[in-house]
Amino acid sequence: MADDPFIKDFNPEIGIAQEIAPGLRRLTAPNASPMTFRGTNTYLLGEAEIAVIDPGPDDPRHLAAILNAVGPAHKISHVFVTHSHVDHSPLARRLADLADAPILALGDSWTGRSPLMERLAASVNLGGGEGVDVDFKPDLVLLDGQTTKAREWSLSAIATPGHFSNHLCFAWDQAHSVFSGDHVMSWATTLVSPPDGDLTAFMDSLAKMAQRGEDTHYFPGHGAVLADPHTMLRHQTGHRRGRESQIMEALKDGAATPLALTHRIYTEIPQALMPMAARNVFAHLIDLLERNLAANHGPLSPEAHFHLTE
Repeated sequence: MADDPFIKDFNPEIGIAQEIAPGLRRLTAPNASPMTFRGTNTYLLGEAEIAVIDPGPDDPRHLAAILNAVGPAHKISHVFVTHSHVDHSPLARRLADLADAPILALGDSWTGRSPLMERLAASVNLGGGEGVDVDFKPDLVLLDGQTTKAREWSLSAIATPGHFSNHLCFAWDQAHSVFSGDHVMSWATTLVSPPDGDLTAFMDSLAKMAQRGEDTHYFPGHGAVLADPHTMLRHQTGHRRGRESQIMEALKDGAATPLALTHRIYTEIPQALMPMAARNVFAHLIDLLERNLAANHGPLSPEAHFHLTE
């Protein structure tokens, strides 16, 4: 496995739909940032009945670009949303209303959140996440494995919680490919930030996707097409397991807060990145807690002291 499988050479023309596979076009939104790379990828699947996958942020420029790419002679029949972070879902309602098409997703922004994450969200204001679309609500709720068909395509929902509790990937059945949202991307590892993100669920979802041996390409929510998704799945899994080993090794020196552990482990990153790294460590500690490999003193929070249970 390559040490760095990431694709950083990705510079799409913003606002212009590009054909990336027969019957599939990609349109990148004008919302580039350190969290979104070049911007959110919106996908247009089909010609006569177009499925829009991840409409993106509520930006009139992006709405106009989607409508221009669709053209007056064609129809948007479905609007699919992988998850309801603010860079993926807010434009869905405006677009769906204009197209008279349903929004399809796993559920609202709280669907799938574990009881532990519910308690954490209620007791601590963690901040620092990617931004939740609190108003998001689909017209049609998709179940894991449910297939939606049109004349030119069919998409099957794959429940992949972890990055966000209501995250879905969509398998494009005819092409043996997957629209992977933010679960697996080509430009970076996936952020898992509690309480919106759940590392225990994320690792289970990685294992679930690894079992799908027939998938040849991933079309991610940010970045270039991933032509070797199973290598990236192995890299993400190995990266997380390696970080877990570092945290457990650091805990052998005694109980510590997530931030203190972060300073022990992340010795070569800029200080400005320490808060984000600490959130990552906190996600791992919660996972260790749920697996009874670690325990915490006092209420669960980023300020709690954690220790190994053995």
